[in-house]
Amino acid sequence: MLQPQVTVTPAAEKFMRRMVRFSEHPAGGFHLTVTPGGCSGYSSTFLVAAAPAPSDSTLLVNGLRIFLPAESRLLLD
Repeated sequence: MLQPQVTVTPAAEKFMRRMVRFSEHPAGGFHLTVTPGGCSGYSSTFLVAAAPAPSDSTLLVNGLRIFLPAESRLLLD
């Protein structure tokens, strides 16, 4: 499965790490869903999940796990 070319800024990484650290699932990861729509053409939702869904792929960013559904990977690429 191909991974999208994703850049995570230091501020975004800090935000995601804080979300995961202070959640019910501190050993989990940051689940990011991107969909068409919104002012910029895309909309996103996120939550902290204990584990990826079966169709998710996992990106590792400096040890931070980011779970991406297949549709989101296509939009991000």
